[in-house]
Amino acid sequence: MGIIFVRTVIIFITLLIIMRLMGKRQIGEMQPYELVITLIIADLACIPMADNSIPLLYGVVAILTVYLLHQIVCFIDLNFMQAKAVISGNASVVLNKNGIDDTQLKKNNLDVSDLVENLRVEGYFALDGIEYALYESEGTFSALPKKNYQELQTSLPVIILDEGKFDKKNLQQTKKDEGYFSEVLKKQGCKDLKKVLIMTVDGNGKVYFQEKGKKYKVFYLPWEEALW
Repeated sequence: MGIIFVRTVIIFITLLIIMRLMGKRQIGEMQPYELVITLIIADLACIPMADNSIPLLYGVVAILTVYLLHQIVCFIDLNFMQAKAVISGNASVVLNKNGIDDTQLKKNNLDVSDLVENLRVEGYFALDGIEYALYESEGTFSALPKKNYQELQTSLPVIILDEGKFDKKNLQQTKKDEGYFSEVLKKQGCKDLKKVLIMTVDGNGKVYFQEKGKKYKVFYLPWEEALW
């Protein structure tokens, strides 16, 4: 027991020193290569701590080697822009003045509902009130609202169509059926539901509608009163 205790203390101190030298940030702010290195170091640290048959020096040398690799990658990342794009990636603008960019979403293994969820977390609900939204290379999300955003966000929008599929729960909330919204789309020149990227409607009847590869549209349904 005493040997395991001593080995664990030595590995802990080594890791603490290395992580301080690496200048680690929060996990959510790590670049991809930083996360990989952190995971490798964690694995390397566990083996010599628990297995007495492995010389402690092996674990320390392995951790120091990973640290050296980290410094090399950091140097390349900071001094060569083309290499930086390959190693760390670039920011992805997933919403712009034309609407949602589903191509950029797919590149990041995301869908429209992921974007809507992230916007809500940031306090934004009206898609037409956002100028730009993007994901940084390390995964953090940010959005730039329009100047008149508060005027555009007057009621909570709900998703009616997501990637060509109706959300039945939200349909019930609107007190309308699929046929009603299908007719609405036909009037907007969309006869194929599969082409619909997203369609939302708020309690006042304001619709945000976008077909894949096209600019979004905003219009109002002739509702007699606000539904929520």
